[in-house]
Amino acid sequence: MKDELLKTIEVIRPALQADGGDMILRSVDEETGRVEVELVGACGTCPASTVTMKAGIERILKDRVEGVTEVIAV
Repeated sequence: MKDELLKTIEVIRPALQADGGDMILRSVDEETGRVEVELVGACGTCPASTVTMKAGIERILKDRVEGVTEVIAV
């Protein structure tokens, strides 16, 4: 699961970097499907980061990586 997550994050990353941000995969719990990521740069302080997380990053990771149930910003 972690390898698939890293590949998918590389697909998402250019969109975040275009706005001056990025994300780092912090942890993966393969039993529960919980993924923790850290938004950094402009994404870390952006007021819209919650929307970016839920409507963008979480949706894409759930769609593309089997077993992901939740994505949380840490």
